[in-house]
Amino acid sequence: MFSKSEKIVRKTKKYCIKTTYAYPLTIKSGKGCYIQDHVGEWYLDFNTNVSSCNIGYFHPEIQEILGKYSKLGAHKIAGQDFYTEEQADLAEKLVKITPKELEKVFLINSGAEAVENAIKFAFRKKGPIPGVGCYRGFHGRTLGALTFTNSKAVQKKNFPEISHNSIQFCTSDDDPNIGQFEDLIDREGPPAFVLVECVQGEGGYRPASKKFIKTIRKVSKKYDFPLIIDEIQSGLGRTGKLWSFEHYGVNPDIIASAKSLQVGATITSKKYDPDEEGAVSSTWGGGHRIDMAVGLKTIEIIEKENLVENSAKMGKYTMKRLDEIKENYPEHIIDVRGLGLMIGVEFKDKRKRDFVVNECFKNGLLVLGCGFKTIRFAPPLIITPKEIDKGLEIFESAVKVS
Repeated sequence: MFSKSEKIVRKTKKYCIKTTYAYPLTIKSGKGCYIQDHVGEWYLDFNTNVSSCNIGYFHPEIQEILGKYSKLGAHKIAGQDFYTEEQADLAEKLVKITPKELEKVFLINSGAEAVENAIKFAFRKKGPIPGVGCYRGFHGRTLGALTFTNSKAVQKKNFPEISHNSIQFCTSDDDPNIGQFEDLIDREGPPAFVLVECVQGEGGYRPASKKFIKTIRKVSKKYDFPLIIDEIQSGLGRTGKLWSFEHYGVNPDIIASAKSLQVGATITSKKYDPDEEGAVSSTWGGGHRIDMAVGLKTIEIIEKENLVENSAKMGKYTMKRLDEIKENYPEHIIDVRGLGLMIGVEFKDKRKRDFVVNECFKNGLLVLGCGFKTIRFAPPLIITPKEIDKGLEIFESAVKVS
């Protein structure tokens, strides 16, 4: 006799294309920082559905939004063909919380699509010349975004790419590759754009060096092409700032946002606005009215409950505790790094990392791998010291027996 969770897993394996399930969790519900499965077990969530649920679960103001829209008979409409209050309000809010140069928003369904449209905006103005991305970057699975994804070989095998170049992602100010970008331009000419994460997500939760990001910004201004910053995982308070680029003292020309926003968004300066009817569009752009309303309410909750500040404070607390664990188990853990509540713990090898991920799951803690041998720590921004202590106690026990 199979449990409800086992039946769901078996049916999924039978009918769905194989993807990246980390462990046999079947999500039924959630509350606060916890997820419940279909057999009633509760798990402390330290991955937040890959930073998609930054305010946690069952927030009363979100439940109120869902109740409101359950009474409407047209919750999903062709968002780029008909006007909706939800789209106008969310776009207005995004303009207000991004640098003043960014004045236009295109709402779409996912992070990959946000990146696709960011690079399309750049190509529209600069022409079909190669763009530049970073090694170990991750920007999505659609073919344009996938071109600039360099996280894992399996993600790209046999898929075509558009013309592009790649540079090393520098994590320290003394990295000799920091000057590589202008060397590339000397050889190849100015690109259509440069696309970068300030903290690489799938690439291993690796914060860029400040000198690296500032150099990219300086070079892009010198040669007059746009800097596109991917804030899909790192945005909306995850790093202890509302946007990760705020740590680096730069302003991008275009931002790609999604995940915690509930929809995809490409936010651009007027300079890179295509400003031509039909140049970009989408039937279900923005997902639907419920997603857009929840996205706006998520931003309002982050502001009202000071969750950016909590992310910074709890991030420091978590890093301190993880550094202590690293000192206790140097034979297993080789690095702890991150910004705010976007923290990576790197193991000596992938086998140990994978063992710890599964051992944590067996004992009620949800964590996910990233990079080659790193575990990401990205709990909801509402997390408390008590919950952090509980999660890290489970994590340390798993490390101890690995």
